[in-house]
Amino acid sequence: MPRSARGTGKPAAPARQRRPPAGNGNRAGKGTSARLAYNSRRIIILRVAAYTANMAFPPTNRGLSRTEPLRPLPKLIFMSRWLQLPLYLGLIVAQAVYVYHFWVELVHLIEAAFGNKEAIGMLAETVIPAVPGATVVPPVKLTETTIMLVVLGLIDVVMISNLLIMVIVGGYETFVSRLHLEGHPDQPEWLSHVNASVLKVKLGTAIIGISSIHLLKTFINATHYDAKTIMAQAGIHLAFLLSAMAIAYCDRLMAPMLKHGEHGH
Repeated sequence: MPRSARGTGKPAAPARQRRPPAGNGNRAGKGTSARLAYNSRRIIILRVAAYTANMAFPPTNRGLSRTEPLRPLPKLIFMSRWLQLPLYLGLIVAQAVYVYHFWVELVHLIEAAFGNKEAIGMLAETVIPAVPGATVVPPVKLTETTIMLVVLGLIDVVMISNLLIMVIVGGYETFVSRLHLEGHPDQPEWLSHVNASVLKVKLGTAIIGISSIHLLKTFINATHYDAKTIMAQAGIHLAFLLSAMAIAYCDRLMAPMLKHGEHGH
């Protein structure tokens, strides 16, 4: 018994219980709050990351969830785009003709370089324009001017072939059906962002290049042309240049409107 209770006979007071420190409850509450705040920040960060990824890499199958069939008239109108398929096939045949013409001219140039008189005469007839009433003297040997004109003619064929490829591939992709070349190692760089406006600008640029080749051939062979013909070709080339600049300027003006319309939808 405690000393205070021995002499008095009073019952001893019960032992005092130890109270827990006052800061433990606050610490537990603070830990729970910290975990909730951490989880909230984590959820917000994941949502922002998912939204950013969705904006940077939008799903490719958006808008393809249509399940109901088209009505007969809209289906007929939509299927009419396949009428352009024979046109593009015909351009492929025309490109094959250009390839054959390229190799014929190249073979004649190689034969003329080795002194073949017949090949030299055929190249001269190709590059020298026929003047009415003038006597054409066939060249005896292959000159530098003739070589330059023949090479410019080959470059002209290549540029026209590039124009045909641009029209065939870009036109089919834009107006007929998708080629599904995404991720293909041989996909042309310009095809990834091609549309009707970009195709028009590229076609205008290609036509300017072809016109430049023809004008350069005329200037090199200027002695066989009159002043009116040279001025007419220069005027036509200038008209092509101004037309391409006008198309590019209109496309630049319409680009912000198209972007605004896409964000609006």
